[in-house]
Amino acid sequence: MKHRCFHKVSDAVQQLFHFGWQQALSCIFPVIIFAALAVTQVFPLPVLPRYDWLLIFFLLMQWLMLRSGLETKDELKVITLFHVIGLALEIFKVHMGSWSYPESGYSKVWGVPLYSGFMYASVASYLCQAWRRLDVQLVRWPSSLLAGGLAGVVYLNFFFHHFWIDIRWWLASLVVLLFIRTRVTYMVHGREYSMPLVLSFVLIGFFIWIAENIATFFGAWQYPGQQESWRVVHVGKISSWLLLVIVSFLIVALLKHVNGKRSGTGEEKETEAV
Repeated sequence: MKHRCFHKVSDAVQQLFHFGWQQALSCIFPVIIFAALAVTQVFPLPVLPRYDWLLIFFLLMQWLMLRSGLETKDELKVITLFHVIGLALEIFKVHMGSWSYPESGYSKVWGVPLYSGFMYASVASYLCQAWRRLDVQLVRWPSSLLAGGLAGVVYLNFFFHHFWIDIRWWLASLVVLLFIRTRVTYMVHGREYSMPLVLSFVLIGFFIWIAENIATFFGAWQYPGQQESWRVVHVGKISSWLLLVIVSFLIVALLKHVNGKRSGTGEEKETEAV
């Protein structure tokens, strides 16, 4: 009995290790971003402002990841799309006073340094790599038209709530209704696991909020309440990141679904079987 219990615990630890290792590999992009933020905060670099050095570092990092095979060309396309989407949101939010980038930089556009788009791109990088490494499949995926339309409305709400009412909680309710039956399956060391898709949204949103606290601590950007001294980002921001994660996940899922149909892979069979 004791031997069997020990075997179960040992097996669980091994599976957790393999899962953690794959997650760590999938997080290379955001880890390098945090490292660059920390190093440039502690050790100022000469010649160029900090924001410009960060842009150079992130461009070099992106090139190295592509050349090394850590990212594929298709994943780079998705990441570039997120860079553009994120940069557009950053420019608008800074213009509205939601947050700011107080340091100088030659690569700032309308008050926003171009490196900021990489922080959104890092979310896409994680999703793409985790999807590939863990062989993610979606069970009971709803209509792609509904999913894509909801992602578009969620993204637009980040802009329109400054001029109209904020409908984020209505949108969150729609997300739950649309994906309540959808599950994510993933492989860890040859064994399949699954979880509700809505739960994965919440978990990723929570960890991004933690990452946001780290990023603001190292001066990636600055909220109005952090101008005099750093303080923990308001927990209410989790809802914003949750919705942004939903947009990110849905875009990646839709692109994977389209590529699956074109290539005739198991993703298409999975969707058709549902």
